[in-house]
Amino acid sequence: MPAGGNWKEMYQAGCEGDVGLVEYHVKCGVDVNYAHPEFLSTPLVAAILAGQQDVALFLLANGANPHLPSEFDAATPMQAAIRVGLTKVEDRLLELGVARPAAEPERRSWFARLFGSRVQA
Repeated sequence: MPAGGNWKEMYQAGCEGDVGLVEYHVKCGVDVNYAHPEFLSTPLVAAILAGQQDVALFLLANGANPHLPSEFDAATPMQAAIRVGLTKVEDRLLELGVARPAAEPERRSWFARLFGSRVQA
């Protein structure tokens, strides 16, 4: 990773809506499709779920994979955009060839997914 780029700082900036700081890290070469093992979430899905439309659109314009699911959030970018009502992000995802899901999948916590049927949601 080039000097100055920091994935965790970019991720946090994306959740807070700081497009300028996200842009800085992207220009420094931070991988917008990486899901850090401590977070298990993609910057795109995290920004969408935080309601940060401008960040999400910036990430999509700068190489974020519109099909890449976020393991921790158990959501694809489209599912996340529908969940929080970011219609501009939904529209952009449709333009990029992402289909709307037939139905919202069952949402279970990461803990419930980890331990399966042994844990009641």
